Amino acid sequence: MCGRYASSRGPEELVERFGIERWEPAEALAPDYNVAPTKQVYVVLDRPLKDARDPRPVRQLRVLRWGLVPSWAENPDGAARMINARAESLHEKPSFRRPFAQRRCIVPADGYYEWVTGSDERELEVEGKRKRPRKQPYFVLPADGSVFAMAGIYEFWRDRTLPGEHPQAWWATCSVITTDAEAAPLGVAPAEGPRSLAEIHPRMPLMLTPDRWDAWLDPRRTDTDGLRELLAPPPEGLMRAYPVPTAVSNVRNNGPELMTELDAPELGTLW
Repeated sequence: MCGRYASSRGPEELVERFGIERWEPAEALAPDYNVAPTKQVYVVLDRPLKDARDPRPVRQLRVLRWGLVPSWAENPDGAARMINARAESLHEKPSFRRPFAQRRCIVPADGYYEWVTGSDERELEVEGKRKRPRKQPYFVLPADGSVFAMAGIYEFWRDRTLPGEHPQAWWATCSVITTDAEAAPLGVAPAEGPRSLAEIHPRMPLMLTPDRWDAWLDPRRTDTDGLRELLAPPPEGLMRAYPVPTAVSNVRNNGPELMTELDAPELGTLW
């Protein structure tokens, strides 16, 4: 899964990188080095402008809430559990199949965090009367340092308890699509550490290479089979991973130091 990621690029950089035609400076977000479920996040999407005479899709940078709320949901309580959609089955799931066909987006990131559980008994910490393995976080990012374009879907939900003109009457939410990490060997692997992303976690966010951005974002494409072909894992060798400070495990911590590359895991040898 993908439950935490970093997003430090400003809107000006994202506008240039993705060819954005429309964005609202008033919606600018501060750099976030510890993005967690239900937070506001940037997404890139192609959609006709509201109330515009021209029906053509316009590439926009929008701010959505991470954790998809299906349009038919009675309330948004389950949003935190809907942060990911599996690439293999989202075209079949009631919560995801319509957004997959009609409302696709890109969630830009620097990279994402994943945790590895230490197996050495010395890496256990006591919490009251319980012991549990401590977990070493890793940061996974494109090996060339480029933007991590995570495939996503988005949806609109109407809060019927509020009048239509209320600013919170409509929610715009999104999910990140995940895929099998077994198909993504690391391009730059540490001397002692994981050789494949699957050794860190069996799932990973699906990274869209630039040659697939336009087709993925085009809302006029609704053919399920053709869209599923765009969900192939990235080519071998595009990703790298390295250990980062355990401070990232606390969602209240936020700052560029969370992405600091460590010479070795803080918790000792994990492999």
